[in-house]
Amino acid sequence: MRAPANTGDTSAASGFSGSDRPLWEVYSKCIHCGLCLNHCPTYRELGVEMDSPRGRIYQMALVDEGRLALAERFVQHIDLCLDCRACETACPAGVLYGKLVEAARAQIEQHYRRPLVARMARRVFYDCLLVSPPLLKLAGRLLWLYQASGAQKMARRSGLLRVLGLARIEALAPESQPPFFFSQLGKTYPAVGERRYRVAFFAGCIANVSFARLNEASVRVLAANGCEVVIPASQGCCGALHVHAGRREEARRLARRNLDAFLAEPFDAIINNAAGCGSTLKEYGELLDGDGRDAERARLFVSRMKDITEFLAEIGLVQRLGAVAARATYQDSCHLGHAQRVRAAPRELIRSVPGIEFQELPLADICCGSAGIYNVVHNELSMSLLKKKMEAISATGAGLVLTANPGCLLQLRAGVAQWGNGQRVLHVVELLDESLRAM
Repeated sequence: MRAPANTGDTSAASGFSGSDRPLWEVYSKCIHCGLCLNHCPTYRELGVEMDSPRGRIYQMALVDEGRLALAERFVQHIDLCLDCRACETACPAGVLYGKLVEAARAQIEQHYRRPLVARMARRVFYDCLLVSPPLLKLAGRLLWLYQASGAQKMARRSGLLRVLGLARIEALAPESQPPFFFSQLGKTYPAVGERRYRVAFFAGCIANVSFARLNEASVRVLAANGCEVVIPASQGCCGALHVHAGRREEARRLARRNLDAFLAEPFDAIINNAAGCGSTLKEYGELLDGDGRDAERARLFVSRMKDITEFLAEIGLVQRLGAVAARATYQDSCHLGHAQRVRAAPRELIRSVPGIEFQELPLADICCGSAGIYNVVHNELSMSLLKKKMEAISATGAGLVLTANPGCLLQLRAGVAQWGNGQRVLHVVELLDESLRAM
């Protein structure tokens, strides 16, 4: 894209951040066949061409040619994209749409002035909260106090949240889970039995507070299957949400920090349990392309990076599993299925658990509407997607809903609370951990 200045000038050439490849070489591959349309959640919901991958690419081309200003309407169409990358799976021409929309957002971030409140909120969230363990701990303690004191129940029953227009967003609030996983950073857990592999575990940022039990389960399952698990102390936020928001420079700084943390010693693999984070972690090579020594280190990092379901399916489970009697279905996390192309591994692991009756979910790879903070920023559209997802889940008769990303867990649990039939929602690794404990 060409990045217009605030005056509306569209003459400045641009390309992928960190790459010399101009964007037009990428979006010109789009043959406008329309095969992506039925796979795009926003187009399926709205039926608006400009809110389809093909329509957004067309707008990018117009901005590049100076025939469309990088102004509010363009920003709205780009912001409304979930960046789920389902269109990449459908595209016969191999258009890297995810890269295009992220590059467009980077240009918007540089050249479009958002309202003051939005700018301040983004700065606090991206530049302060996500990157600061002390602030995350503080936020986690405040959230725990709100939930454990009964204030949350009172606020929900009083109707105050509904009056303030916050009820639907507050329902998406994650659970604070002390003791936080931050206390595990820097520790090493030995393999159970013979050591087969030595791996590093990526703990994330918000997951240390709101998915501490999931991280602990991940470590236990890895150790039970012959892995010595090291949790590097100096790791931090992966930068995924920054990349999706167009804040690529901040993402690069976070990437370099993680390279330092995870390449300080050799590991057989670097393991992550969050599909959204894993997608960006596997793209550090592109994020730091042309960055000299860091580009080389990024390629080494990416060569070791594995989603936990991908890794466990590759090495094979060696620990006996106990029975978990349930009919289960699986929702593909967008950034595991579409971005990382990992689809068979989670299903293989689910089917390996004795007592599980697996029922395939119709349209399992259509986004549930979570998409990072999309369910907060575009709550109405997100909830519409979620309602349809819950209808499909209920139709399977499954009492156990499985997925592979913390954001999807939050979204699906909110869906169960509003439209479900009391289903349990677990990460695939939590099912494995439950099965191990059943022995």
